[in-house]
Amino acid sequence: MKLEEINNRTKDAVNHLVEALELGQSQVLTQYLSAMGRFHNYSFGNIMLIARQKPDATNVAGLRTWNSLGRFVKRGEKGILILAPMIGRKKADSAAEPTEDARQSQPQLYGFRAVYVFDINQTEGKDLPTLTEVQGDVSDYRERLVKFVESQSIMLNYSDKIAPAKGLSHGGRITLLSGMQPAEEFSTLAHEIAHEMLHRGERRTLTTKQVRETEAEAVAFVVCQSVGLQTGTASADYIQLWHGDTKLLQESLEVVQRTAAVILGGIAPEDGAGVP
Repeated sequence: MKLEEINNRTKDAVNHLVEALELGQSQVLTQYLSAMGRFHNYSFGNIMLIARQKPDATNVAGLRTWNSLGRFVKRGEKGILILAPMIGRKKADSAAEPTEDARQSQPQLYGFRAVYVFDINQTEGKDLPTLTEVQGDVSDYRERLVKFVESQSIMLNYSDKIAPAKGLSHGGRITLLSGMQPAEEFSTLAHEIAHEMLHRGERRTLTTKQVRETEAEAVAFVVCQSVGLQTGTASADYIQLWHGDTKLLQESLEVVQRTAAVILGGIAPEDGAGVP
């Protein structure tokens, strides 16, 4: 399959989302954001491809990976097309000092190729009981998120005085309402750290307050979905925000996906299990 055709499929996925939003079908956006949470280690393009082809996918892997785990693709199941990097090896510069590293060939990205993966529901075989379970309760993730915020050199405070607001982002400082339940506090903190990561630089001047709030809520939705928390429908507001502007919508979703992926990478359990 040619790269051009693959790129067209990715564009089709974004266009499908735009068309659905124009028809008021905000659940399609929810599906795409949920896919970001489930597949946050994947590229934006691959997430869009998976969500377009199989919105209910939860865990995907190639045929060989499933076979190695004792599971086999059911007869008649159709694969999900994604892009896989093509890695070759480049010889080290002969003019360089012949260190041990220099003697080794260096991996290099040459491009991408089309491959097919399958969702766990398309396979049968050995049970994988820990594959889709969230390890630990929300309090564990809450503590990890607090540590992640601190690692970003952001000060975290609690106050009763900010009510009725649940959280405020001040630029290098986040204030949360005291006394919230752990799940609510986690979601609010994810929203506020998204503001700190997305909207304290050039992007703040390029976006409206409504767009910034929507992006922060979308990041919080993706993060919460990934750790197993049920939240609202997140960003139905996208319907009003983008008015069919595909480029703006894709740009915003890419920003949301990258930010959520960084947060999820920062709070992931060190011994987390899953399909490679």
